Amino acid sequence: MTTASEMQVSVRLPTRILFEGRATSLTATAPDGAFGMLPNHVDFVTALVPSVLVITEADGGERFLGIDVGLLVKKGHQVDVVARRGVESDELEQLRDTIGSTFARMEDDERAARAALSRLEADMVRRFASLRRPHP
Repeated sequence: MTTASEMQVSVRLPTRILFEGRATSLTATAPDGAFGMLPNHVDFVTALVPSVLVITEADGGERFLGIDVGLLVKKGHQVDVVARRGVESDELEQLRDTIGSTFARMEDDERAARAALSRLEADMVRRFASLRRPHP
């Protein structure tokens, strides 16, 4: 592997890409604690806990991403992060409010979807049960 001053970082959610770009460093939190990563860091894979990812972009700007549970894979100069849920905020102080409101809305949507799925499953079971009954 060659020495590099930047790495390509991608943060993906099930429905969209939250961040994709060049970075000079990344800070994340695994189950055993927080860690930092530079472009020439050793390759590895780790689980991520709900936390804040801090990405320092190539131009020196910082991105703050609040994520739910996820997985980080570092290979060469590519870092891929996948997370169940995530939000971005321009300022670290605003991230807590953004996470709270966004994740609460997502939980409400997921709860409504689970309820609708349960109703569909129950209806399907009733319909199958009616097929087994003899018709006079």
